[in-house]
Amino acid sequence: MSEVFDCHDASQLLEGLRRTKVALKRDGLVVLPTDTVYGIAADAFSPSAVNELLKAKGRTRQSPPPVLIGSIAGLNALAEEVPDEVERLAKAFWPGALTLIVNARGSLNWDLGDTQGTVAVRVPDEAVARAVLDDNGPLAVSSANKHGQPAATTAAEAQEQLGNDVLVYLDNGTSASGVSSTIVDTTLLKTTGSVSVVRQGGVTVEQLAEVIGADKVTVA
Repeated sequence: MSEVFDCHDASQLLEGLRRTKVALKRDGLVVLPTDTVYGIAADAFSPSAVNELLKAKGRTRQSPPPVLIGSIAGLNALAEEVPDEVERLAKAFWPGALTLIVNARGSLNWDLGDTQGTVAVRVPDEAVARAVLDDNGPLAVSSANKHGQPAATTAAEAQEQLGNDVLVYLDNGTSASGVSSTIVDTTLLKTTGSVSVVRQGGVTVEQLAEVIGADKVTVA
C-alpha cells in the first residue's frame, strides 16, 4: 500500500524522507517533486528497480530514464569526460531545468536500459528532491505518469496514474513550473563541435547560445 507524506509538515517530511530511503533500498519506487514536474524515482544502480520504473510507466528499455544528481560534482562521477562547454552549461543552469546527455563512465555498474553508453543527467532546483538525492545518491527519475499521458504536476495526479506501483509519494504542492526540462545531447561535441537540443523546455535555445555561443548549438 502506498504512503503519502505532506512535505509542508516538518514531521511528515522527516518521516517521508526516512520511508523513501527504506523504499529505495528495497528496490521500490517513490514519487518526488521537482522544479519541473513530479518524477518517479528508483535507485539508479539497481537494474531491478529501474526495470520496475519502466514497467510502472509502461515504457521499454528503449526509453531509459534520466538520472538526477544532487550537485554539479556528481557529473564528474557519472560522465566519461566533461568538456568545457558541458561544464559551462552545468554551471549556468544547474540546479535547474536543463538535462545534459553525456557519455557515461564505462566503469559504472548499472543498467538503465538501451542507453548506447550515454546518460542524461540533471540537478533539480527543488529542496525536497535535493534532500532525497543527498540521502540516497543518484536516482533514475522519469516524469511521474503513464506513457502517453500528461506529466503529473501534483502528487495526487501522479498517484491517480501510478497507484500502488509506487511505495512513497512525497507531496510538496504543485510543481514549480510544470514545464519539462530542456534536453541537450553533448556527446558529439568532439566530432561536430556543437551540442544538439533534442527537446525544448525550461531553458531556451537562446539561453544556451548565450553561454557557449550560437555556433555551438543546433536543434534536432
